[in-house]
Amino acid sequence: MNRTGFTTTIPLEILLAGDRIPVDLNNLFITGGKGLELVEHAEASGFPRNTCSWIKGIYSAAMESGIREMVAVTEGDCSNTRALMEVLSYSGIRVVPFAYPHDRNAAALRAEIEKLMAAFGVGWDEVSHAGERLEAIREKIRTVDRLTWEEDLVSGEENHYFQVASSDMNGSPDSYDAEIDRFISEARSRTPYRDRIRLAYIGVPPILEGLYPFLEFHGARVVFNETQRQFSMPYGIDDLVERYRAYTYPYDIFFRLADIEKELEKRRVDGVIHYVQSFCFRQIEDIIVRRRLHLPILTLEGDKPGTLDARTAIRIESFLELIGETR
Repeated sequence: MNRTGFTTTIPLEILLAGDRIPVDLNNLFITGGKGLELVEHAEASGFPRNTCSWIKGIYSAAMESGIREMVAVTEGDCSNTRALMEVLSYSGIRVVPFAYPHDRNAAALRAEIEKLMAAFGVGWDEVSHAGERLEAIREKIRTVDRLTWEEDLVSGEENHYFQVASSDMNGSPDSYDAEIDRFISEARSRTPYRDRIRLAYIGVPPILEGLYPFLEFHGARVVFNETQRQFSMPYGIDDLVERYRAYTYPYDIFFRLADIEKELEKRRVDGVIHYVQSFCFRQIEDIIVRRRLHLPILTLEGDKPGTLDARTAIRIESFLELIGETR
């Protein structure tokens, strides 16, 4: 089976129907233990310093992994992906474009999905069958999420891991499914967390290590990981087109905020951490986030991979103290 990379969440059902091993290049970049080295390699190859580190990490991860084909999301994610696609194509990698229509138009999204299906030689029957398999696993991820915010048995970092990993099912849906089963069984035997502060984490997943344990050491726990949860397709929708129309990440901030506001109330959140990546257009959306959400908000900016720095740690401590005082 060929390994097929992709730059952000795509209809995974199509890759599995086409007998591909899915590889989320973001996960390959950040979990390999040498993220900073990959960023520096991209800069040595000519990528500008003031380009998002995720783009540089994806480039180096793709080149180093030996992947020969990938899907690049050219609309609905990073605005630099088009140039990345061109560089990787020039390097000999087969690059298939995919775009989420900005207006969430169902006909346009169906056309994009069918072009992707044609690129991998599969039809609706095979894709629907793969979708049934994935939805059974996604239902278990929803259980992990519920055990996080409703029963207080799962940490913010564990919640983050299982939802982020759902973007490519760690390359093997069967192994990932078994891993979830083991985790759920173990988590249900735990004593519930007794947190002072319940937090939401919104924005792209962090490039910084150590955030979740640091929060829990100070009596706070993330009970809502916004974008990570979206990767897991938490909707229970059978229709493939509607499933990816419900997926909030590639669409505008107002569509995302409608989901965020609902989850903040349901999960009894006390404060919000909004993570933004340096040199990313989504930083500007922080203006709207702050005007719309009526909770304490801490905006954290990350650049290159690394551990939580002292300045960020102090800002987090002050934020948690503020929430504790207002409560």
